[in-house]
Amino acid sequence: MTKEPTMESSAKDDYKIQSFDADTQQLLKTALKEPASVDLEKVASVIIEQSMKDLVFSKEAGRICYTIVQAENKQSGNSNFRRNILVRLQQEFLVKEQVRERSVNDWVCLVTFICNIFDYLKVNNMPMMALVNPVYDCLMRLTQSDSLQNEEEVDCLVLQLHRIGEQLQKMNTQRMDDLFCQLRDGFLLQHQPSSLSRLLLLEIIEFRAGGWKMSESAQKYYYSEVAD
Repeated sequence: MTKEPTMESSAKDDYKIQSFDADTQQLLKTALKEPASVDLEKVASVIIEQSMKDLVFSKEAGRICYTIVQAENKQSGNSNFRRNILVRLQQEFLVKEQVRERSVNDWVCLVTFICNIFDYLKVNNMPMMALVNPVYDCLMRLTQSDSLQNEEEVDCLVLQLHRIGEQLQKMNTQRMDDLFCQLRDGFLLQHQPSSLSRLLLLEIIEFRAGGWKMSESAQKYYYSEVAD
């Protein structure tokens, strides 16, 4: 389902760009309203570079990109910005292992951003096929043993599956089956994940088994356990 920008979301977009310098803020504000009048390649780079280091921004950047894509399409019928975003994303995706080695935080930001773009940027109300395998590849990486030892990565995996798991499964069920098979294997590791990570992983396994829904009793159980 395509997300329509609301007054509240627009306010959030304005708020999120306050961390940029004045010139960059102006660039983004113009891009949100009159994308044809700015360098959209530069805009894409600015958004991705900030998303790679700022987790809060990476969670909101999809909405900003959606707004620019919609504005460009309405203004000129073009999709240059979407193409620029995908080109830059591909560049970062190709070096994702180096990104993870450099900084787990940057890696989590990258995954969050890619999943946000998958969620927000649709073609004919469908997720972009070009992003399906890259998103799966990122999430599969998060199910490997070294990632399952890291609560930050487990938290990212679970959050993304809650957000886009159902959409992603509709695009390729076999890969989702493979992902959850690898995830379950994580419980059998000699060096097991932390108790919090195990709880989060059990919750997402049950969430998917329930048709990407959680019963009220299960929800109460998991959230009371996390609170404890």
